[in-house]
Amino acid sequence: MKPLSWIGSSQDDLRSMPGGVRQAFGFALYLAQTGKKHENAKPLQGFGSAGVLEVVKNEQGGTYRAVYTVRLKKAIYVLHCFQKKSSSGRSTAKKDIDLIHARLARAIEIDKEKGHD
Repeated sequence: MKPLSWIGSSQDDLRSMPGGVRQAFGFALYLAQTGKKHENAKPLQGFGSAGVLEVVKNEQGGTYRAVYTVRLKKAIYVLHCFQKKSSSGRSTAKKDIDLIHARLARAIEIDKEKGHD
């Protein structure tokens, strides 16, 4: 089973979400650790073949998202957990996409550093 590695504030952000959201995302991440894919996990658009997946959960009048990558060798890297704020459309806000790109780059660096074990 691959370990989880939390990038930036992703773990704290997940902890601040409602219990049902935390449970759903925790299960999706567990499945990723075991090499499986949650039925609601979908590739995040704009990341090509980077193996960046998103799980969406609607609860308590809000839409929550967890974004992680399964592509890297040493861990499942949780890139971003957030509540979608936009009231229109399904697309992810540019600021969130930019943050995910930056955190993916950091995850790639961390994974390379871990490669020297």
